[in-house]
Amino acid sequence: MEDSVIPFLEKTLQRIPSSSLKSILSEWGFLSAEQLQDLHFQQSKHILHNKVLAFCEENGMRIRHVIQLDMIYNCEYPNKRNWSVYQFSGQEDDALVLNMTEFSQKFKVNLKDLLRHVSIGMKKCEDDAVWIRVAWGDNFTKPNQFKPTYVVYQLQTPYVFISNLNVKHRPLLSQALVIATKHDEIKEIQLRGRCLKSLKDLVLRRYKQSFQTYQPKPLQERHCPERDQGIVHEHAKRLADLKEVATQTFGDGPLPKLETAVFKLETKFKDPENRILTNRPEPFRCAVKFSSPSFLESLKSLVTLGVASTPVSPLLSSIPQKARNHFVISERGPGVPSTPAP
Repeated sequence: MEDSVIPFLEKTLQRIPSSSLKSILSEWGFLSAEQLQDLHFQQSKHILHNKVLAFCEENGMRIRHVIQLDMIYNCEYPNKRNWSVYQFSGQEDDALVLNMTEFSQKFKVNLKDLLRHVSIGMKKCEDDAVWIRVAWGDNFTKPNQFKPTYVVYQLQTPYVFISNLNVKHRPLLSQALVIATKHDEIKEIQLRGRCLKSLKDLVLRRYKQSFQTYQPKPLQERHCPERDQGIVHEHAKRLADLKEVATQTFGDGPLPKLETAVFKLETKFKDPENRILTNRPEPFRCAVKFSSPSFLESLKSLVTLGVASTPVSPLLSSIPQKARNHFVISERGPGVPSTPAP
């Protein structure tokens, strides 16, 4: 085996949860049925990993085999990564009839023409998405398999989802993607998160808001003293009104999962009592970041409980419709920052 294969395989195995190791190794298909049966998955991970390493060395494992295992793991656990969404524009007439084989060939040829040492792996998933793994080298060093870029291209759509792409490699990946997908341009749309499914739901409009007026059901009367009836009815009406506002704003179904929302302020400071900042020629800059395991659901709950003020600011309520969670607020109003192609 190549010297770099063993540490690469060890790191890949360490990331795989014990509960999924058996199914992922079976899908990988590199180990024989007899070897899989000989593995005792109740053993400690250290012992189990050493046995897998021994079997792989016995089978003559190569780098390409570990790349396949790494791709299976990332397809199974996409939320372990941070994703940024990019959008193509200026498509050719036959761009929508692009198939997997044509896309794969064009992408690999163009990227390898631009860079001498680059490792490319591809895998098509059930939801018509092409997963691409790119390990970058240069004209003198071999690809670094430990820090790959992952690309998920949704066939027949203008959207691509990219993880772990540095500035140096953006122009190279951009050119390869644009040519392979038969488009003119690609740009980031300022939508980022860890939940890949939610990002897809937002840009592909799989998530549909419901703006139906909520009609609260009559609450069952409780036997309370007469003097408390007014308080009970007032409280019930308040909760019903808040729930109706939350439903009209965010819909009555599950919301896409976004972990953050970032607003950057770039406007003139306006305060007659603070002339030092008001008279500055350059804009006043600051950033506000909201964080939560599921930001939109948390915001909806705050509205329902009466913690957040209503009506909800359009800066927050419009996030699902705009499919954005990074904004710049300037003198011209809220928008998104201009960014170069990936």
